[in-house]
Amino acid sequence: MAWSFKLARIAGIDVYIHATFLMLLGWIALMHWSQDRSLASVFNGVGYIVALFGCVVAHEYGHALTARRYGIRTQDITLLPIGGLARLERMPDKPSQELAVALAGPAVNVVIAAALFAWLSATGWHESADIGVTTGALVPRIMVANAFLVAFNLLPAFPMDGGRALRALLAARMPYAEATRLAASIGQGMAMLFGFLGLFGNPMLIFIALFVWIGAGQEAGMVQVKSALAGVSVRSAMLTRFRALEPSQTLGDAVDLLLSGSQQDFPVADGGRLVGMLPRSTLMKALAAAGRDATVGAHMQRGCGAASPDEPLEPVLARLQDESCRTLPVLAPGGTLLGLLTLENVGELLMVISATRTGYHATASTKETHAS
Repeated sequence: MAWSFKLARIAGIDVYIHATFLMLLGWIALMHWSQDRSLASVFNGVGYIVALFGCVVAHEYGHALTARRYGIRTQDITLLPIGGLARLERMPDKPSQELAVALAGPAVNVVIAAALFAWLSATGWHESADIGVTTGALVPRIMVANAFLVAFNLLPAFPMDGGRALRALLAARMPYAEATRLAASIGQGMAMLFGFLGLFGNPMLIFIALFVWIGAGQEAGMVQVKSALAGVSVRSAMLTRFRALEPSQTLGDAVDLLLSGSQQDFPVADGGRLVGMLPRSTLMKALAAAGRDATVGAHMQRGCGAASPDEPLEPVLARLQDESCRTLPVLAPGGTLLGLLTLENVGELLMVISATRTGYHATASTKETHAS
């Protein structure tokens, strides 16, 4: 995520902190200083936020480590002002596994709240009426905040934990794509409620509403893509009419090819075998640094991923979105270059699939009307 800085690597997972989270800490410090003009007040306020987000990190590790049990890797965890975000490489395919992953995060907060309550009880702490998320001593506040995190995260606002749990329960009784659409619709309804309440109270609810609304729509879209690409291979989407460069050619030759057609990224092949890629962005930087007479081989990217023509397209699409090279070469088993896979080509294939299915349903509906 842009504007994120690596904080630590724990249990093989990188933890990042977003720049806006540092702005939140600064705002908290300034607010406490303006109220009491006391460094102790500033340390208490910032310390509470740091401790609270430590619980948020533990919450995200609950998701990540449970997903790991099912062979699902977590790319990273990022701290944002509205909470944490664990990026799983994919969601579990089985509803029971998704339910376990979704509930693992809130379960961690339940354990933290229960442990703090037990500790406070053992040390003679007595419940006070003024204890809340923002008032009272530090440890009781953290306990109450964890209880609040459990209740808030279990709201059926997809793609929050409660919404994912709802999707998992629905998917046990209906097709996965239909369950996702229903859970996303409920989530966007909850987002509208958050936004409305935010107008009259906590402005943070407005940001949460935007996150839920956009996240629910994106999740529904990704599931629709996954459903549409089920059973489709890379061969169906790859570009077979393309131009390749040789390492000995110049950047000027690459510019001529770029301007003469719509292809933006060029495979570099030596004797028919792929040796690198020359994306448009790399070409522009090389031109500025070395000029048109520099060779392609001196500036091409090595180590870009590749795909096989018979691979399932859906997981390859996920790789394509994460690759620094935005074009994947498609190679035969012997290493011969067969084609290119781009996001644009996959998008066009999805449009064709959507149009074909729409036409099929429309035709079927017409036939039923005539028959009746």
